[in-house]
Amino acid sequence: MIRTAPVYWYDEIDSTSEEAKRRARTGETSPVWIAARQQTSGKGRLGRKWVSPTGNLFVTVLFPEPGGLSVAGRIPFAAALAVRDACCVAVPDLNAKLKWPNDIRIDGAKICGILTETGETNGVVWIALGMGVNVQHAPEVSEQNSTSLVEQGAPQALTPELVLDDLRQCLDQRVDQARNRFDQLLDDWQRHAEGLGQMIEAGPQDRRLRGVFEGLADDGGLNLRLPDGTRQTIRAGDIDLVRQVD
Repeated sequence: MIRTAPVYWYDEIDSTSEEAKRRARTGETSPVWIAARQQTSGKGRLGRKWVSPTGNLFVTVLFPEPGGLSVAGRIPFAAALAVRDACCVAVPDLNAKLKWPNDIRIDGAKICGILTETGETNGVVWIALGMGVNVQHAPEVSEQNSTSLVEQGAPQALTPELVLDDLRQCLDQRVDQARNRFDQLLDDWQRHAEGLGQMIEAGPQDRRLRGVFEGLADDGGLNLRLPDGTRQTIRAGDIDLVRQVD
């Protein structure tokens, strides 16, 4: 089980995800958690820099995926729900929303980002699931606002170690759900979806489409109802809410 895998803490590292991939590429694909108090080269999706101040949680869990790449594609949804679950332990009334495909936000401010990377070594498909949770600090980033658990009402004494303890258990449960009850997992995800039923822009930066977010497809793709009434399913890219002008 993922939650019982060993945890290795580093005072400083280039990137927990890079360390996980280094291990995986040498054949070390057994489950392991790699956490850091500070990263010097943290990154998010699309190669974006992830600001990594001491006091926040930077962690990557490496594990083999017996279901192969088809199941690996479900893991970002499990991760988003697991992080939300863990954050709600720290702040029980937290109104955290899930921004497709894998951010957690509160009133439009980002509290966590997730980076899922996969590979295959010696016939074993592995997942390096990186998660950055703003525990104590809300770093300033150019692309969007951010917040932290402490800003949202968590105790000042809350540490990354405590958040990780909860996250390990939550992720174990959600990964099991992704593997065996994915339809249920998607239902859970949609209950907390940001922008559901609203006008959004979605897709890769060079092929953005505007329409109403109608929910998720069976594989986790985003169903978008276009202005002409047709539906398209988006499977890559980002989304942005469209402000309605009165």
